[in-house]
Amino acid sequence: MLVNEKIFKAYDIRGIYPTELNEEIIFAITKAIYTFFAKKLNKKHLSIVLGYDMRLSGPPLVEQVKKALLSYDIEIIDVGLVSTPTFYFTVSHYGFDGGIQVSASHNPKEYNGMKFVMNSPSGLIKIGRTTGIDEVKEMTMLQSFFPPANNGKITKKEAVLKDEVKEAYSVVKPGEIKPLKVVADAANAMGALYLDELFSNLPCELTRLNFTLDGTFPVHQPNPLEFDTLTELRKKVVTEKADLGIAPDGDGDRVFFIDEMGEVVPASVITALVIKELLTKYPKEKVAFDIRSTWTPLKAARDYGGIPIITPVGHALITDVMHKEHALFAGESSGHYYFRATGNAESSVSVILIVLDVMSRLGKPLSEILKPFFASVESGERNFKLKDKEVIHAKLQVLKETYKDGELNELDGVSIEYPTWRCNVRSSNTEPLLRLNLEAQTKEEMEQKVKELTTLVTA
Repeated sequence: MLVNEKIFKAYDIRGIYPTELNEEIIFAITKAIYTFFAKKLNKKHLSIVLGYDMRLSGPPLVEQVKKALLSYDIEIIDVGLVSTPTFYFTVSHYGFDGGIQVSASHNPKEYNGMKFVMNSPSGLIKIGRTTGIDEVKEMTMLQSFFPPANNGKITKKEAVLKDEVKEAYSVVKPGEIKPLKVVADAANAMGALYLDELFSNLPCELTRLNFTLDGTFPVHQPNPLEFDTLTELRKKVVTEKADLGIAPDGDGDRVFFIDEMGEVVPASVITALVIKELLTKYPKEKVAFDIRSTWTPLKAARDYGGIPIITPVGHALITDVMHKEHALFAGESSGHYYFRATGNAESSVSVILIVLDVMSRLGKPLSEILKPFFASVESGERNFKLKDKEVIHAKLQVLKETYKDGELNELDGVSIEYPTWRCNVRSSNTEPLLRLNLEAQTKEEMEQKVKELTTLVTA
């Protein structure tokens, strides 16, 4: 069996089906995951949650995951088709040992993958670059697994979505939600499930776009970070005179919002809003956000008495920081929102509920509510394809030398800060790309500095 080690990413496992990830390979990886879990938890009888998304390759791959797990002393907690946040919630809320979600997040239809987590007294440990994915890769490549015990069983877990929504209410503690008009585009993906469950309990009018689960993604890719996928939703919000638009990604662990004018709300601004709301209820707590766009959430943390923590990029790395710092909440520029109450995992339901609660309480358009939170004008992420990692390293050195009079931070890539603008430039974990995020006090300076850095990177 040949395994392409490139499918082991910084935060999870992803590859093209069936050339890079197929039934034989996922069977071996699952045995490695069990062996890793058993060693780390120091026990061989484990309870493992298993879920998957709507991709066409999901069912045959999941059957091999089950087959591999059943060869050990394991109880499989089968939750079936679920979003990734629902999967995380199940592992954390009910206290199971760990879990495997077969999903490739927002990747195109030909991909599939695996996200896997262990439980701990202080929250979920997502297995990534800093928490053990290289060990799982090595075990897989060497076929170094515990011998089978053939003592596994499967237990179906029902009503998880209802409990997930109930838990979100206990975290957010909303007041009376008003009959707001909402448009949601689920991109034929997993967010449709928790949106249906949440809004079945609310007086809101929900207009559904692309809610039928379809792993071919017939309308558009399930990636709201690419704003061209939001065109239909943005238009619908305006034509329907809706109060709000909602766009989850493929596996539902990211969510973006559209205001009443059809404008995409930067994730950093939603992070700032959530920081304010949570610190009002839970004062003087630690709140975290990633290094790409920091000024807006940093201002909110300081304004409302929180302790700010800046993190590297990536869900496994951010969860690791939350785990170590016992942070209340973390927001990521890519639309991930993490809560201590859900085991440091994403809870899109909680974020949506917070936004609805604030809009209901204040009775103002979303754009007006959010205007005070903007502390900068953001460029959004710009990607530059370069020849190889050596060229990328050289370009980062050029930036460090060019802007050596600025404040330098190398937590994740190179961040450079001046009084009126700052940027983060980091290499992709999977491709020969440089990713630029820049923010400034004015749109003019933001555009000027983006041009300036683009010239330096592409010269």
